[in-house]
Amino acid sequence: MTPWFWVFLAGVTGYLLGSISPSAYVARVFGVDLFASGSGNPGATNVGRTLGARWGVMVAVIDIAKGLLPAAVFGIYVGEIAGEVAGLAAVLGHITSPFLKGRGGKGVATALGAILGVQPWLAIPVLITFGIGLAIWHRVGLGAALAAIALAASGAVGWAVGLLDPSDAVFALVMAGLVLGRHGGNIRRATMH
Repeated sequence: MTPWFWVFLAGVTGYLLGSISPSAYVARVFGVDLFASGSGNPGATNVGRTLGARWGVMVAVIDIAKGLLPAAVFGIYVGEIAGEVAGLAAVLGHITSPFLKGRGGKGVATALGAILGVQPWLAIPVLITFGIGLAIWHRVGLGAALAAIALAASGAVGWAVGLLDPSDAVFALVMAGLVLGRHGGNIRRATMH
């Protein structure tokens, strides 16, 4: 089988794993509709808001694993590009889950998992920036948007100075674009205040 078959398989596997929504399943057990509760988003932050911090953390850990496992496994056994495709596909699956009729979460935890799976050092500026944003605005969404911008900048600079391959830079830029695209509302609300 050609290498491209394995890259395709990485994408399909990542998408299917990413599409599984632990937040929706946990909420269903408690009889809660996340789309009609809290922020209306089926993600770890909204689970924490509606069901308690313990459940929110549990969902976040599973969401991180959804990105980390396919990215790391395909990255190790097939190659870096396959790992990056698997990680990006997992985030895409998370935000456009066919099991939730094309809806999904914001992709932040799954993106972090994918980053840890293929380029762990990129998680350092992402986590630092997320922490700064959260400390300033006390809002996860704005911290995540700021972290996505840091990811894009780190990918571009890393490639420019020779620390990253072109595929790594593309991975960082596309991942940042996916997360920022899902946080457009948060950014607009912040700039209007």
